[in-house]
Amino acid sequence: MPTESSKSIFFQGVRDSAPFILVMVPFSTLFGVVAAEAGLNVFEAVTFSFLVIAGAAQFTAIELMRNDAPTLIVLISSLAVNLRMAMYSASLVPYLGKATLAQRAWAAYFIVDQTYACSILKFDARREWTVKQRLIYFFGVAAPVCPPWYLFTGVGAVVGQAIPESFALDFAIPIMFLALIGPMMRTRAHVAAGFVSVATALIFAFLPYNLGLLVAGLLGMMAGAQVELIDSRRAERSGS
Repeated sequence: MPTESSKSIFFQGVRDSAPFILVMVPFSTLFGVVAAEAGLNVFEAVTFSFLVIAGAAQFTAIELMRNDAPTLIVLISSLAVNLRMAMYSASLVPYLGKATLAQRAWAAYFIVDQTYACSILKFDARREWTVKQRLIYFFGVAAPVCPPWYLFTGVGAVVGQAIPESFALDFAIPIMFLALIGPMMRTRAHVAAGFVSVATALIFAFLPYNLGLLVAGLLGMMAGAQVELIDSRRAERSGS
């Protein structure tokens, strides 16, 4: 097999993540609008996106702040929503763990749903790649995704309330997450975690400050871990 050039690998990442621009643009624009309505100016909204770069957590924080939630609740809820990033990082360690500290720091900053979803699928398929090649692909995936997040946050903040409510940009949020999660439902543990988290999020939707999401996340992870444990024990018994 001929050796792939760095440029070729980088543009593989760009091509794989390019479709997400279709949802990232309205998603980030919507965040800018919501941030402006919550009282943030353009600089504050863009800085928020640049420093945090975590859409779901940013929406959670803004909505809780608009509802005058206690600061501690805002922080806990936002961290809980973003807890999946810790799991993303852990699953990328076998592929990127031998990179330098600086490289891992930059990769950690750019870990978002899109970069993780594309990268983990590609890394599983191309296990012969070196750490350098994996990093090049990872940053190729980030290239079309992250800059629009910053840019269109600013656009949304500028436009602000000029966008009529009838222009429902929020349709992009569930579509984006369905597109990310669907292909990753490959095992019984994944399906169990998804089903339990959705069901419990609906059951506990009455809890204030979106605390139902915390309960749903914890129960979903517990369900997935339990199913994975059962499956692994079953596989061991059948193999012995």
